[in-house]
Amino acid sequence: MSARLALLAAASFAAIGFATPAAAEEGMWTFDNFPAERMREQYGWAPDQQWLDRVRAGAVRLTGGCSASFVSPRGLILTNHHCIASCLFDNSSDTADYLDRGHVANRLEDELPCPGQQAEIVTSITDVTADIKGAIGTLAGKALTDARDARIAAIEAAGCTDRATTRCQVVTLFGGGQYKLYTYRKYSDIRLVWAGEDRAATFGGDPDNFNFPRYSLDAAFLRAYENDRPVATPQHLRWNPRAPQAGEVTFVVGNPGSTSRLFTQSQLAFEREVRLPVTVATTSELRGRLIRAMEESPQHHREGLDTLNGLENSLKVQIGRTKALGDPAFTRTLADAERDLRARSSVGAADPWGSVEQAVTAYRALYLPYRFTDPSGDLYAYAQTLVMAAEERGKPNGERLPGFTDSALPLTEKRLLDQRPVYPWLDELMMSWSLSKAREYLGADDPDTRLLLGQESPEQLARRLVTGTRLADPAYRRQLWEGGRAAIEASDDPMIQYARRLDPRQRELEQQVKQRYAGPLTTAGAQLADARLAAFGDTLYPDATFTLRISYGRVQGWTERGQEVPIATTMGGTFDRATGNAPFDLAPAFAANRAAIDPATAYNFVTTNDIIGGNSGSPVIDRDGTVIGAAFDGNIHSLGGNYGYDPALNRTVVVSTDAVQEALEKIYPAPALVAELRAAPAPRQRRRR
Repeated sequence: MSARLALLAAASFAAIGFATPAAAEEGMWTFDNFPAERMREQYGWAPDQQWLDRVRAGAVRLTGGCSASFVSPRGLILTNHHCIASCLFDNSSDTADYLDRGHVANRLEDELPCPGQQAEIVTSITDVTADIKGAIGTLAGKALTDARDARIAAIEAAGCTDRATTRCQVVTLFGGGQYKLYTYRKYSDIRLVWAGEDRAATFGGDPDNFNFPRYSLDAAFLRAYENDRPVATPQHLRWNPRAPQAGEVTFVVGNPGSTSRLFTQSQLAFEREVRLPVTVATTSELRGRLIRAMEESPQHHREGLDTLNGLENSLKVQIGRTKALGDPAFTRTLADAERDLRARSSVGAADPWGSVEQAVTAYRALYLPYRFTDPSGDLYAYAQTLVMAAEERGKPNGERLPGFTDSALPLTEKRLLDQRPVYPWLDELMMSWSLSKAREYLGADDPDTRLLLGQESPEQLARRLVTGTRLADPAYRRQLWEGGRAAIEASDDPMIQYARRLDPRQRELEQQVKQRYAGPLTTAGAQLADARLAAFGDTLYPDATFTLRISYGRVQGWTERGQEVPIATTMGGTFDRATGNAPFDLAPAFAANRAAIDPATAYNFVTTNDIIGGNSGSPVIDRDGTVIGAAFDGNIHSLGGNYGYDPALNRTVVVSTDAVQEALEKIYPAPALVAELRAAPAPRQRRRR
């Protein structure tokens, strides 16, 4: 997501519709409202507050969009390989392809910097609902969002005066029914310690993605540094390299990105009729363009692989969501839930469902220009951030757009200025694609198309801007950042000039979205939140917001087309599944060490835990509070989990610590790392040797 679209994401796509009490293992629960009594009724046991506090202190949010956990007293972090693939990619060159071959650092000095990455630990959660609702009062539309955002900026600034080590973020829950201040201890120097070959992590490729059985070593280790030294993390989680047991209780602790389970029927109709069709069609074309370009040379293949992996994953998600909203039985369940809430609700003269429908109707008219006046590409994103920052940083904190407030600026600056490679051909491809789609969807004669293209074709414009800009140089970006408005206005860089040309129209569209969509949704969201809480009490959980949540479940398979799906695979099964042809070709280190690998090692397993994108890398924790795996995927049925959870079919897919330990010892040997993990041992229940 670009800088501009990220600004209004929380408001513009707030989930505010229906809800029913969570059932079975459903629920991504906040740590200040864990349903201990409900779990105790179902399982005969539930964690106490001390257990929850200990687990919370070891859970990590990675600002690249994933989750993780501290697993040693020296800042060692467990996450997924696909969560750090960009770090491998950013450190690679034609002579050192870390993404392809992996990386093992047995000395601290060999650990690789991860540009743009930051690790964050929740230290407190504070309810600020009354404060923010008081600031909103009876305001509506843009006035409402301005007052709300100003109060949020003030609360965040007051809560985190030391912005070098802390981050404050006010999170909107239940579409405006609740507001919570999350305070984080942050670490801005993150380095890569260990990762296997890409083929080991992506074995099975796109065909196996969101499927099970799986044979994926989707695990990696990072380390947090401060003042050029590993940080002390005495409250880490304990590493426990063992196989999962059928039926055992499991917890997933992480940061699910976003869900739409509280959408009204009108919001779901917009998803089904507008957003998803546009997204699937345009992403499919981009995937085809990228594959063709990658076939031009081995260099292009290396430089485009990380982007392609992300595109294919995203496309499969969007196709899965499209299928879910096209399933009559599934959508009937969603419609029935809304009717149930309406029947239970007493909202007086207000008609929040009608207000949502009016807002969505207004957004339908705004959506295409709002989406397509925002070109793609890293270089344009740098320019856009610099142009917006020059304007926003001159304003009082309470009047700035999200992303440029005092609390948000350190991360914005880090992402802008960290050094990472930019590949001109790839940036040109991304930009020309997005501009061509803008012309297609808006029309050649649309004023926004003329603003975007002038007299040039998408290809001509992208080539001129990408070849002419200096923004690939972080020193030049720093010069413009530190020079502020004067430097931006004086710059003759064509990409900066282009971003300045688009900026007024983008701001105009943002204001219209606030006035006609985000503001009305916030008002209706507060009304619906009150109705839900009155009807169902605290048996509800809010939609995901990429903030810390905990889900509970168990190790359990499911029935697929009359066949029982097993709970786990073994590492030996990898060799049986391999065909010698991509994407089922063995990673070289796997093939070379076949004789040493214990084939009975538990590899991937499934649980009933309720997760969504953003949970990637989340520690999977047993009843003792020890880490027995890292969540890295869901099964194909989980793609509908954006809108609802099916306990019979939705499953989390996990890489086991048993397999990671085997890889650390025999496939990608890391004796220093093995010793570090052993330094704070968990109860060892490893398989037989």
